[in-house]
Amino acid sequence: MELINKPEVTPLKFGDSFKTLQINGLAGTQMPEHHSTKEAVIVVQEGQALLKMGNSNHNLKKGSVFIIPAANNHSLKIIEDFKAVAIMANNSEIKFI
Repeated sequence: MELINKPEVTPLKFGDSFKTLQINGLAGTQMPEHHSTKEAVIVVQEGQALLKMGNSNHNLKKGSVFIIPAANNHSLKIIEDFKAVAIMANNSEIKFI
């Protein structure tokens, strides 16, 4: 069984409806296939990553904002040390496949 080094995901703030999560990853790490039970917004602060969703690849880099639809399986490969904030509903969960 291969061990995958994953980015760190840390809760930041919780509001009445939304929560924010800090995503930090070193180049070469990856987050295996997963989905959020609700829509999520990713705001990239630093670095670069490749978001693979179905047959599509999306290059995320500093300044990018990307909306991931609910229940849409995707994975993230960190190309360059990466820092982003995820914004999602409080009752949203991340489920690994």
